[in-house]
Amino acid sequence: MKVVIQRVSQASVTIEDKKVASIKSGLLILLGIVEDDTDDDIKWLSNKIVNLRVFGDKNGIMNTSIKDIDGNVIVVSQFTLHASTKKGNRPSYIKAAKPDIAIPIYECFINQLETDLGKKVQVGRFGADMKVELLNDGPVTIIIDAKDKI
Repeated sequence: MKVVIQRVSQASVTIEDKKVASIKSGLLILLGIVEDDTDDDIKWLSNKIVNLRVFGDKNGIMNTSIKDIDGNVIVVSQFTLHASTKKGNRPSYIKAAKPDIAIPIYECFINQLETDLGKKVQVGRFGADMKVELLNDGPVTIIIDAKDKI
């Protein structure tokens, strides 16, 4: 499981000209899933995200978390995070989990994130052609791979 986390001033997801998710200050999380992702990966990654200190404190130092600021989150599935570009110019997505495996993991991740955050998380739609708009704040962009936790 791999995420790209962007601290945003605002973000939204549009599908077929309909806005399905929108937040002000918070995090936009792009989530890529592989077949061997586990419940432990989900719990570890969710805990890491909600406690990641990427928001400014009263002195403007990145010392507070999304939970501390009661910020909002959008999660967007993105299998392309597991692209392999080693051979040729056309990326291979062979490492990305197929929908029958990825969807339950995606849903469990969202549920865990909501539990850890203590509030509803907004989402895109798994597998949909989505238009994601964001205003990256900072810019702050963090990449975390659950397989690198040890």
